[in-house]
Amino acid sequence: MKKITLHLISCSIVCSFATLHMPTYADSLKCGTLKISGSGPFDYRNEREELSKVEGAHFTEVVEALIRGTTNNSPGGDIGFTLAVFPNNHRALIAMMKLGEREKKDKPSGSRYSIECWFDRALRFRPDDSVVRMIYSSYLDSKGRPSEANSQLDAARVYAKDSAITHYNIGMYYLKLNNPEQALVQAHKASALGWPQRHLQNQLLKIGKWREPAAQPKFSPETQEPASPPQPSMNGK
Repeated sequence: MKKITLHLISCSIVCSFATLHMPTYADSLKCGTLKISGSGPFDYRNEREELSKVEGAHFTEVVEALIRGTTNNSPGGDIGFTLAVFPNNHRALIAMMKLGEREKKDKPSGSRYSIECWFDRALRFRPDDSVVRMIYSSYLDSKGRPSEANSQLDAARVYAKDSAITHYNIGMYYLKLNNPEQALVQAHKASALGWPQRHLQNQLLKIGKWREPAAQPKFSPETQEPASPPQPSMNGK
């Protein structure tokens, strides 16, 4: 009975944590399956064998700059094709977001899905991609949804693990969301992991929110507790 009780308590803690960091997705039924004809989809971070082919044909410089498409006049279709093959393509997500901002549309011209759906697909594909979550946070903030934007950063910092640059960038995003307290935590974390840049620290200083990290206790041989005295043997020797 004790084992069952402990298991239930443990599950409760894990489930609560998972719920806390669950991203706000658009209705997945509206955003399509991730399966595509042919090979893929691929992870933009580490599966780049097909990247040059896809970007060379569909995500060219003129497409990324939103000048025109390569297969039609609007770049939305080509950006969408790129995201179908590489759902977490960071640059393509930013381009799609910018296209929506320019057109003032949630679903840009030529795009099969809404911008929210493209983020939904990216996070369903690779929920541990902290960069996608930072970009999505920026999008949510632009839509007046700061609570959801902060939640994406909360999840991003968990997935960042020991990446100093990622923690630093998450801190910058927190600062943009007017969350200097969490930005400070990220600045300390990045510094502790060896990140040398101090721009985030300087920005916190300007608004009077910078504090030095709490000093860690230091131990010297003189202050350490003495080793326990040897115990007498059971045979009296």
